[in-house]
Amino acid sequence: MLCLGIDIGTSAVKALISDDRDATVAQSEVPLTLQRPNDGWAEQDPDAWWLAVQQAVAALRAQIGSRMADVAAIGLSGQMHGAVLIDSRDRPLRPAILWNDGRSIEECRVLNETVPDLAVTLGVPAMPGLTLPKLVWTARHEPDLHRRIAHVLLPKDYIRLKLTGTRATDMSDAAGSLLLDQAARSWWPTAVAAAGLTLQQMPTLLEGPAVSGELGRAVASQLGLTAGIPVAAGAGDAAAGAIGIGAVADGDSFISLGTSCQLFVTTDSYRPNPAALVHAFAHGLPGRWFQMAAMLNGASALAWAASVLGGEPIASLLAEVETTASPVSPVTFLPYLQGERTPHNDADARGIFFGMDGGTRRCDLVQSVLEGVAFTLVDAQRVLAASETSVEGYALIGGGARSPLWAEIIASALGRPVWLLAGGEKGPALGAARLARIALTGAPAATVCTKPEIAAEILPDARRQDALARRFELFSALYLALKPAFGRASDH
Repeated sequence: MLCLGIDIGTSAVKALISDDRDATVAQSEVPLTLQRPNDGWAEQDPDAWWLAVQQAVAALRAQIGSRMADVAAIGLSGQMHGAVLIDSRDRPLRPAILWNDGRSIEECRVLNETVPDLAVTLGVPAMPGLTLPKLVWTARHEPDLHRRIAHVLLPKDYIRLKLTGTRATDMSDAAGSLLLDQAARSWWPTAVAAAGLTLQQMPTLLEGPAVSGELGRAVASQLGLTAGIPVAAGAGDAAAGAIGIGAVADGDSFISLGTSCQLFVTTDSYRPNPAALVHAFAHGLPGRWFQMAAMLNGASALAWAASVLGGEPIASLLAEVETTASPVSPVTFLPYLQGERTPHNDADARGIFFGMDGGTRRCDLVQSVLEGVAFTLVDAQRVLAASETSVEGYALIGGGARSPLWAEIIASALGRPVWLLAGGEKGPALGAARLARIALTGAPAATVCTKPEIAAEILPDARRQDALARRFELFSALYLALKPAFGRASDH
């Protein structure tokens, strides 16, 4: 009995098939592109996701052949906060507006000033990356299109629509829309009305392991799967990543170092602290929530640096840093290439290399990028501490987890051990497959969502830790000094 997990990421669609022992039978990845039609905007074509899903499933079929007939359930995960606006024929009205889109600054200001109890009810103040401000922006700037909206979906849920014909979402993905009453785990009518919509335009809310629909006959034939198999509600990528590594009990924590970066702690109750800009959201399992510091710039900052430094493979750049690195780079990097959410809520912030001179080397720049992302995690740890959430160490997952050097820099910057997990790079796709298994079998989450073995423990390096602690003060001072200039630059 096999289960298929599909993750609709920003840079790629990932698909994974696991067996009833939770072992991975096959996995695939299909890259996606991002469109930026204006400064600070980020969009993707929902049908590009669907095409990539078809290609990813075809790649799985090529790997296991006739065993595709044994796939008995499907789970979904995906990038959170996106606004997928569909018409009465279930067709997208425009490209999806993504989590890293910063166009709705003014709409956030108005929402935070005019909607009472917004941050406490919805888990975080209005921020440009979240779904609700995007809907308000659309109503203001694309009113004709807004009037044609029949339904609002989140990215993975457009794929669900293609698979099953149903319009539904799960609690964790809904949590990131800024439309969900987190404690009640239901749509908040006040927020829906602020978006200029009605509850009838919102997808059905389900818990992550619930069955959302069955795979349609025509699409099953197209994908080489069995018609009628259940499709689980699934989870947003943050919660799915947690489920994939068994972070489902109160206090379980991890760092996800993917395109963006999150510091995530599972809680057994709803614990909002909007003043600290900590996201308090519903988890992908019933009776669970999480606190999360969400940073917009993770491994994508390293990919960007590699592209502008001659297109050298990232692995080669990391190897160069490993052989030449000092405890701290002479250059300080602010990694805010796409603005920042926690702790600044600043869509205008931008990336900066500071401290270069005639002797600056390529490896200095690359090392500073690794350190800059680590410093945003220090900021994250501080705001979680302000929420009375403290942990002894962190599992590290996502593409950035492949670099032991980066793990050591993060451990040293945070002053906490970092654990690399066996199979930790599988992330949300594995969590989606696990939710599919629960939907199929009814097995308790605790028996399915187990923790993988620790492949390595990375401890802080005392010399690097001291050097990074001193440099963090400069990192923080640079942001504060440049914040007014970021705002002025955005006006031109």
